[in-house]
Parts: sequence; structure tokens; C-alpha cells
Amino acid sequence: MTWFTFPGDNLLCRCLGISITAWLTLLFVFIIVPAVLGVSFGIRRLYMRTLLKIFEWATSRMEMGAKEKNQQLHKPYSNGIIAKESPSSLQQELQELRGSASCLRSEPEFEMADIFYFCRRGVESILDDEVTKRFSAQELESWNLLTRSNYNFRHISLRLTVLWGLGVLIRYGILLPLRVTLAITGISLLVVLTTFVGFLPNRELRFYLSEKVHLMCFRICVRALTAIITYYNRENKPKNGGICVSNHTTPIDVIILANDGCYSMVGQVHGGLMGMMQRAMVKSSPHIWFERSEVKDRHLVAKRLSDHVADKTKQPILIFPEGTCINNTSVMMFKKGSFEIACTVYPVAIKYDPRFGDAFWNSSKFGLVNYLLRMMSSWAIVCSVWYLPPMNREEGEDAMQFANRVKAAIAVQGGLVDLIWDGGLKRAKVKDAFKEEQQKLYSKVLVGEQSDTTHLEDENQEEDENPEEDENTEDESNQDSTKGQ
Repeated sequence: MTWFTFPGDNLLCRCLGISITAWLTLLFVFIIVPAVLGVSFGIRRLYMRTLLKIFEWATSRMEMGAKEKNQQLHKPYSNGIIAKESPSSLQQELQELRGSASCLRSEPEFEMADIFYFCRRGVESILDDEVTKRFSAQELESWNLLTRSNYNFRHISLRLTVLWGLGVLIRYGILLPLRVTLAITGISLLVVLTTFVGFLPNRELRFYLSEKVHLMCFRICVRALTAIITYYNRENKPKNGGICVSNHTTPIDVIILANDGCYSMVGQVHGGLMGMMQRAMVKSSPHIWFERSEVKDRHLVAKRLSDHVADKTKQPILIFPEGTCINNTSVMMFKKGSFEIACTVYPVAIKYDPRFGDAFWNSSKFGLVNYLLRMMSSWAIVCSVWYLPPMNREEGEDAMQFANRVKAAIAVQGGLVDLIWDGGLKRAKVKDAFKEEQQKLYSKVLVGEQSDTTHLEDENQEEDENPEEDENTEDESNQDSTKGQ
């Protein structure tokens, strides 16, 4: 039987073949090869500067349109919606409410005016508490031509509508397929090459090639997100035998840091794609994965971490002591388990630019795969990374105090708010101990003792958490939503 084809079919096949060839050539020459060699052509930074110009123009157009309609564009309050006074002690505030007459009494006693203090504090916490808003996406001062915005700007001119539509076509028609291809390439190479390197008998050669493979694959994954990263103070980069600690915003924090150096990851054993990657990575590099039953044994965890840092030939351990993702506006309580190990701690501050895309993973709202697709369909991931000077425990300093000192340094460098609260409040209710603490403080005022609010922080730190909870806490809460994805 003879098969007949129309000339149009041949032309279509040729065009399709040329398109695929051009696509793969672009992918290989301009992205994969530079990632392997660790070089950059500056295309991403040019792309970032172009986006900034477009955002500035779009904002000016929106402001002009709002001015013509005698309207005002909404801009979020950076310091909250309540103008709060400078913090003072419970005793001082009650004294101000009671007035000068209470000073003449020989013995302190309850007054009806005290109720107003607790009512005011309660209303402030309901309207604008400093903890809950850290678990949702931070507000933008101007629209970035993405659909992601907690406030919808309704004044959109024809030009802005056309520009937004063009942006959708570029992000979903060009950038998303390219990024997905790069992500698949990077993950596939990571699994295949680390498995192959793991069979090498020579330990030194295996570790050397493993570092090169990890760097190459993570650099490809960084390009899959169009991540534009600026590193500062590279002379303070973590060294072998130490622990690197950082604030935690997103699972890609690992990729951001691993793009500039190799680390030993710490986490819980998973199934699916993540489990396959874990099994491949641990064959060639000394990562630390825990079974679910081992996570409960704090002493076993501490021993494995101590044994790792004692070997100066092994890579530094990467840990996120907050134990959960925060929206990159603050640093919350550090679990003290990571700071009980006798070794040098290398603090790292990571700050993302939300104008190009929201890096925060709201795990209660999005599964991991859904989150990654949202990241890949945004404009870019722009962030700054600061390597802070190494820190050690001082004489007479316990693990809790050391953790707070490291956290404060990260907050100052990254321009983040330093909070004493536990990030676990994202999913857990406030412990009764915190409520009882306020009652104790008020009782001390009634009996005439000096109130002291500093030990509220000590109470907050009493929970003895495992240092590997940087990944465990987030993953356990979302394992149901990510199964089968």
C-alpha cells in the first residue's frame, strides 16, 4: 500500500524539527553549559533591570489614572495598622492608667482601671498581632503585573491590560516550558550522576566528584527559577566541621545556598520523587537523613550531628533552626538543639525581593508541586545572601542564649524583625503556659513585686526541639497534600 503525504505535512514537520533543534540548542549553549562551567552571560541581570523599568512605568500609569479619578492607590502599612507606643513594662503601663493617686497607697491592690490595659492589648492582638501576619504573603507597595496580590488594584488602563496579557504569554508560553525543562534536566542529572559517583570505591575521588555534580545540578535548578542571587562577604562562607544556620522562607533556600557551595543536608526520609533524590544524594555525599522513628530520639540526632561535625573532611551541615517557613519579613524563634553541639556556627541571612515573585511557601494553602509551578510562572526569584562572621558559644553562655544571639545578627543583617515567638504557632495553639505567664506578671504587680517580662522568652524556649526540624516540621504538615503529586 502506498502512503501519500500532503506538501503541507512535510513543511509542518520541518518547521517543528527546526523549532525543537533551536530550542535544545538555546537550552544547551546559553543555560546548561554556563551552569556547568559556573559562568554567567549577564542575561538574567539585564532581564531584571528591564523588569524594574516596566514596573516603574506601570506604577506611574496607575498613579496617574488614580489621580484623574481622585482616588488613592492602596499601600500596605509596613509597621502594622496600629500606631503602637514604645514598649514598656506591665507595671509602668498600669501605673499610667491608675494615675498619681495610686502612688499614695501603702499597699498595691486591684483597680478597675487595670481592665483597660488587658482590653487594649487584646484588641491590638486581634487586629494586628505581630505573629500571624508572618505566615501569609507580605504585601506589595506596587503591582508587579502578576495576579498574586492581596489587594486587587482595579484601575487598569488599556495599555496596562495589554502589557499584563503580554506578560502572561511570556511567562506561561516561553518561561514556564523553559524552566520546567531545566528543572527536569537538573533533577535527572542529579539522580543519575550522584548514583554513578556513589559506586566509585575511592572515597576522596567520590567526594570530589560529588561536590562538582551537586554544584552543577543546583546551578541548573537555579536557572530553572531564573534566580538572580547576590552573595556578600564570601570570605565568611561556611567551612568543613561547622554548621550553617539561616532564616527560612522557602524550600528553595537550599538551592540558593547550594548554588554557591556544597552542604550536607539534614532531614527526614521521604517517599516519591523526594525520596528518590535523597537515596541518590546520600550515596555520593554524607547527607543525614532520619527515619520517622529516629526523629523522636533527640540524643540519637545530636550524636549523628556531632559525629558529622567532628570529621573535618565532611561538608558543613545546613540547618534552618526556625523549623518552618516564614514570609521573609521576620526571624522567629531558633530551636536551641542546633546550638548545643560544640562547633562553629556560620550564620547566613537571606532576603528575597517580593517585586519579582513571592518566594514564601504558604504550606497551608499550596502543596509543594503547586508552589513550585507558581514559582516557575513568576517573573524571577531575586534575593541577596549575606555570609556573616562565624560565631561560637561564649563562656557561661547556654544554647538558648547563643541561639538568640545568632538570630539577632541574622535579623539585623537581613533587615528583618527579630521575634521571640515560635514558628510552630503557624499550626499549633498558644500554650497555656503563655497565658499563665501574663497572669503571673499581673500577680507580681498586685503583691508589689517588680514585674519582669524577660523570662517570657525563656518560657518560649523551653520546648526541646530537634535540630533537623528545618525540613521535618514543614514536610510532615504537608505530606498528605503532596502525596501522588
